[in-house]
Amino acid sequence: MYFLATKTTQQVSFLNGITMGTGAGISIHGSFRVATEKTVFAMPETAIGGFPDVGSSYYLSRLPGFFGEYLGLTGARLDGPEMLALGLATHYVPSSKLLFLEEALIRKLGASSTNTRSIDDYATISAILDEYSEQPVPKTKSAYHCMDVIDKCFSQSTVEEILSSLEEELATIININDHHEWLSSAIQSLRQASPTSLKIALRSIRGGKRLQEVGECIISEYRIIYHILRGEINKDFMEGCRAMLLDKDKNPKWKPSKLELVTNQMVEHYFSRLDDDEELKLPQTFNLSVTAISKI
Repeated sequence: MYFLATKTTQQVSFLNGITMGTGAGISIHGSFRVATEKTVFAMPETAIGGFPDVGSSYYLSRLPGFFGEYLGLTGARLDGPEMLALGLATHYVPSSKLLFLEEALIRKLGASSTNTRSIDDYATISAILDEYSEQPVPKTKSAYHCMDVIDKCFSQSTVEEILSSLEEELATIININDHHEWLSSAIQSLRQASPTSLKIALRSIRGGKRLQEVGECIISEYRIIYHILRGEINKDFMEGCRAMLLDKDKNPKWKPSKLELVTNQMVEHYFSRLDDDEELKLPQTFNLSVTAISKI
């Protein structure tokens, strides 16, 4: 992920379908991210006892307001127009045009001189993508239109306060309609997710706001993953994978089972520095000789 985020060559990713977890990581850090009407983006890791990783503490923390906290904690799904509006996608192109877009990119870039490629590729790709792009508006019921409520609720200091704020907001609504479906869905997701994962995710995203470079975020996430896999505090990740992916009973037994039982000391442990020989050593950046086109 660090290489993808820091390389000097251009990467065009077609997000024409499910773009979650690693799929998000190998595309969001690229130069150009093309969403379609088939795009489904999410970082749903808290539902299986994990947390949003692959550099997401960098890009989620840089979304407008507190929308990153909303996405990272609830695992809420976004469509193509929502991704474009939030800046997670750089362009929106109907899926029926992707083949023609790809052919145009290959034809134009293949005809360009490799000597000037590092300078000219960005402008060339931008012009081609602009030619095929559209500017859709997020649906009326999209949480994107409720940014003020999201900021109010997800700006709270703790997960407990966030959940309480959401419940209070829901209680003020007289008639639940499509425009507020996201509220009840967010509350349900928070209640079902691993309490430990939720607190790790919030701390990770908030921490990402203070870090200047994506490499720093990746190092922090690596430490968290290391501690999760060692199961030193709990084995929620293994339990989540069992319940949601293997046995599929969708009834994980989280330990601790409640938010108030997850202490600050427990959360702090996941962010603790590793021994020198276990710390992540970031590689040198490299420059590819060709522009990459990836499909997600």
